[in-house]
Amino acid sequence: MDQFSYIANADVVAIEALYGKYKEDPNSVDSSWQNFFKGFDFSQQWNGDAKATTSSSQVSSDKLRKEMEVVHLVRGYRSRGHLLSNTNPIGPRTDRQPLLDLKDFNLSEADLDLTFEAGVEVFGRPAKLSEIIDALKKVYTSRIGFEYLYIRDREAKNWLRNKIEREYLNFQHTLPQRKRIAEKLNQAVHLENFIHTKFLGKKRFSLEGGESTIAGIDAAINRGAELGVEEVVIGMAHRGRLNVLTNILQKPYEQVFLEFKEEVNLEEYSDGDVKYHMGYSSDMTAMNGNNVSLRLMPNPSHLEAVNPVVVGYARARADENYNHIAGQDKYDPVLPIIIHGDAALAGQGIVYEVTQMSNLPAYYTGGTLHFVINNQVGFTTDFGDARSSIYCSDIAKIVDAPIFHVSGDDPEGVCYVMQLAIEFRQKFNRDVYVDMVCYRKYGHNESDEPRMTQPTMYKVISQHVNPRDLYLKELQSKGLDTSWFQPIYDAFDAKLQGLLEAVLAHKVHYEFGKIGNTKLDKAVNNLRFSTVADFKKSPDTAISAEILKEVTIAMVTLPEGFTPLKQLEKVLEGRRQFLEGTKDADWAVGELLAYGSILKEGKIVRFTGQDVQRGTFSHRHAVLHDAETNQNYNSLAAIGSEKGRFEIYNSLLSEYGVMGFEFGYSIANPDSLVVWEAQFGDFANGAQMMIDQFIVACESKWRVMSGLVLLLPHGYEGQGPEHSNARPERFLQLSAEYNMYVCNVSTPANLFHMLRRQLAQPFRKPCINFTPKSGLRSFSSPKADFLGGGFKEIIGDVTVDAKKVKKVILCTGKIYYELAKKREVSGHKETAIVRMEQFHPFPKNHLETELKQYKNAKLIWVQEEPENMGYWSYILREFPEIGLGNCVSRDSAASPATGYNKKHDEEQAGLIDLAFSI
Repeated sequence: MDQFSYIANADVVAIEALYGKYKEDPNSVDSSWQNFFKGFDFSQQWNGDAKATTSSSQVSSDKLRKEMEVVHLVRGYRSRGHLLSNTNPIGPRTDRQPLLDLKDFNLSEADLDLTFEAGVEVFGRPAKLSEIIDALKKVYTSRIGFEYLYIRDREAKNWLRNKIEREYLNFQHTLPQRKRIAEKLNQAVHLENFIHTKFLGKKRFSLEGGESTIAGIDAAINRGAELGVEEVVIGMAHRGRLNVLTNILQKPYEQVFLEFKEEVNLEEYSDGDVKYHMGYSSDMTAMNGNNVSLRLMPNPSHLEAVNPVVVGYARARADENYNHIAGQDKYDPVLPIIIHGDAALAGQGIVYEVTQMSNLPAYYTGGTLHFVINNQVGFTTDFGDARSSIYCSDIAKIVDAPIFHVSGDDPEGVCYVMQLAIEFRQKFNRDVYVDMVCYRKYGHNESDEPRMTQPTMYKVISQHVNPRDLYLKELQSKGLDTSWFQPIYDAFDAKLQGLLEAVLAHKVHYEFGKIGNTKLDKAVNNLRFSTVADFKKSPDTAISAEILKEVTIAMVTLPEGFTPLKQLEKVLEGRRQFLEGTKDADWAVGELLAYGSILKEGKIVRFTGQDVQRGTFSHRHAVLHDAETNQNYNSLAAIGSEKGRFEIYNSLLSEYGVMGFEFGYSIANPDSLVVWEAQFGDFANGAQMMIDQFIVACESKWRVMSGLVLLLPHGYEGQGPEHSNARPERFLQLSAEYNMYVCNVSTPANLFHMLRRQLAQPFRKPCINFTPKSGLRSFSSPKADFLGGGFKEIIGDVTVDAKKVKKVILCTGKIYYELAKKREVSGHKETAIVRMEQFHPFPKNHLETELKQYKNAKLIWVQEEPENMGYWSYILREFPEIGLGNCVSRDSAASPATGYNKKHDEEQAGLIDLAFSI
């Protein structure tokens, strides 16, 4: 009761004092109090109370006190009525002490026939207490439980209250809507039964018990189409996935049958993944005739891992497809839907990360619809052991997202709240949750025995009728004719039988889902998968002198009146000197040149991570802050093309969620350079699931391409074990089938070409690069290196006479500069130092060509990392014929680096000396 919340918390004596002031001068009190007292006076005159004929100054304190208690009661139902709602289809609710009895408000049955002004809030008029309670019970304690009173946005809260109390109170579905619900329920129920009997013993992670999901999602998409939704991006775990694929995304049933029979072209399909992990794309015609593009994102068994991928994909679609439509909020046409399990929603930390991301400018998507298939059990864990909160959906409250709890045995209720959720999302552009409480007919999978751990629950479930049959009985109990259903059932059964017979007769073949026809879809279609020959030589990625000049000018040009910090004047001066040709490019200049030149081509550069605008090591300064006003200035934002955009955001303190978001963005828009930078390289450990399950296997498992770049600061400088090693051995262990680039570039120009290569190829590959820290200011490249050539997989040694070389040191990254300095000081002119800039795809041809000139020279590998880490074992595995038996490194260790600077200096000096002495 938002506008009267002050009443519910007020002291009656104080209210009487206010009332006295109102009688003397109505304008002396707030307008909301004027309205309340006006209504109170009216009720005193017309409700038959004998005291209404007395002087207004003798107002009954008892009457006013009871009026306040009814206000408390209305507010109580709004805030706690959901605790009484009948949402559990297989058992009674736990008693959460909602305190909604008459005695809890100092009222009694004798008051039920009294008329109260508080009825205005429910009906728009005064009403008897019995009428008020009946309406509140119908709205708040039936098979839907509404949670919204905690929302701090008054407009959103009032809108919800009006929709719920005015609309739902008298809401009824039409006959066509009921037929649609019954049809979708039949598809869901019948498909599960069909697969269960035709493919005995096969895992499918069935939706049985939660089939109302299909009717609810269908209702949401169709209502969304009426409200301007043109694309729907869905993410979910495996339970019910096959049902969503076929009965929502319209994946042909026969294709699923072929997957059960494993009649898939594996050569074309590569490794693939199990059928209840795969994604799919399609187009559907909504009931209003509008076309809606649908996409279900692939997801491994890591449950909620897909969440950031979904919203990242949706953001990219909105940024590009709907960025130039006048008068349209670009996020409204793209609807992200995430389908959760109750245990995963409550237990997985990624849920919190994505929730905190939802309203930040870098990750905003206009709101996500969260749908929970609440089975009330996680594998074998009861919900009492799975969470501390009352509801699995309580995470929603941190961002003021409304929550609608609904019984899975009430398909009309499920469809109603899903439509309400879409309306709320489209109007307020924020997250909304629907918690459908249902059950799981079988165990975690169909071969699992759930009675081992939930015997009483499954005794009830075994006797429980499915939602379709319950719905038909409910319609019949209302006196409605359901004869129209049998033809629907017969037609669908015949369709499934016919398709299975065609599969068994080998009359159909496996096909992949089709991609849509938007600008981004066409960009994806224009790509091809790579071949081995593509990695023999990197493409030419040089830029013209004119573009280099234009981008560099942008780097050093400040808006009129902008006052940079004193410390930045030296940075800007260095960039001016590069423009003038009197100084080489440092790391930041090389990097920003890459971004600026890509912008000139009309493409997007999106860059996120913790502190990336300035750079963790205060080197990038892509966004400057006015020393006097704190106004921001993005120096590359206004470069060249109207279409090219440079978006660089400091992220929230998240690795897993943010990296997943950027991966989703990268697969949606192949014409964007998407970069994620770790604050320190080994912080990527926090996103290891995203790396393992999505990034390194995106082609092999999911048949999607990503050009995502991970920049991982790496190098031993005495900063301790958490700030030294980005774990290159992990990425190299994951390298196979040309799945990604793994690099450790050592010059600004090679970084420049590496970044530009990401969009220059006719395919996309993730790129992992171990970036320097101390070298950010000391590594340099002349201007000419940007104006010709391309990425160098190997950088040879041009400072020595190859014929005189007796030893070749092979190394990578920052240690090259320490080795080169040692050689210069000690005069080891017979030692060549060759840099490996790329490790995967392994540049065998480049390395062989480089080493061929050093005949009979001793070859050693030098690395900073301990012997059991780093690159050495990978090179031995990829290039055994090199005979690289000598490795100079730190000793094998459990921790990547020492935490003591003195010890670090001793180790570093020792391995540098050893490199030249063995």
